[in-house]
Amino acid sequence: MSDQRPLLYLSRLLPDPVMAKIRERYRLVEEPGDLSPSPSSLQAGLREAVAAIVTLSERIDGDTLVGASRLRILANYAVGYNNVDLTAAHGRGVIVTNTPDVLTDATADLTWALLLATARRVVEGDALVRAGGWTGWTATQLLGVEVAGRTLGIIGMGRIGQAVAQRAAGFRMRVLYQARRPIPPPLSGTWELRTLSEVLRQADFISIHVPLTDTTRHLIGRAELALMRQTAVLINTARGPIVDEAALVEALQKRTLAGAGLDVYEEEPRIHPRLLVLPQVVLLPHLGSATWSARIQMGMICLQNIEAVLGGRPAPNAVNDSR
Repeated sequence: MSDQRPLLYLSRLLPDPVMAKIRERYRLVEEPGDLSPSPSSLQAGLREAVAAIVTLSERIDGDTLVGASRLRILANYAVGYNNVDLTAAHGRGVIVTNTPDVLTDATADLTWALLLATARRVVEGDALVRAGGWTGWTATQLLGVEVAGRTLGIIGMGRIGQAVAQRAAGFRMRVLYQARRPIPPPLSGTWELRTLSEVLRQADFISIHVPLTDTTRHLIGRAELALMRQTAVLINTARGPIVDEAALVEALQKRTLAGAGLDVYEEEPRIHPRLLVLPQVVLLPHLGSATWSARIQMGMICLQNIEAVLGGRPAPNAVNDSR
């Protein structure tokens, strides 16, 4: 008896509970690996499958979708979907979905980890101890800046931006934010809507939480960095191209900006070589959603969307128009 399970293309290996569910319900075009597939392998896989799960590392444009006549849904394993040409997908009748909500807390937590690590020079201290260079306590060693009572600026007040702002209450921080509309603050704090330039000028710590679009690409460039306080710290756990990386390096080298904590980069996985040698920068390998809970839930949401579409139902998390 032939195997009637739908044919699924999976671009990357996912956590074990997700893989178990996938293997139970679908046939795989090919076994996925940890690394992103080549463009030719990606295109070949999409041509065979009726559904696909892809990640932010895979660029899906019109050329990639040529010949994918069976494909009905691209389930993007991320909340962002700037890697997918939505117009091209719509033109071929392919529904695109994302994974909102489930990675909000994980990304907000990591934002605070970067903020605190940068402010208190945690990575430098760890490296000093591991290298055997610590000879004992001194009053002037690795002095950082305090976080409590300072001003936090948030650029983009969606789910993750709000979660970051909520955590600021524990540090007695004033929260300024830039968004298209006012956001009601929680009972425990006050959030103040400001223009982008006002946030940049007034905040001690600035955290980026806007999606990557044509209008947000290089939203933080040389002119915007020049508005920031010399003592300010920039945190980016959103998308790398939102920040002009060359301009950021220049500001850090000239010390017109105190520091930066980065989880994302303009040309991932390539990192600007001068960032690698700046001690006031904390660099992470795109770990925003990297908790067991978040990554498993992301996979399950992808499967829920696929099951809905293949079952003739609306996708719960569609980000483009249906057929």
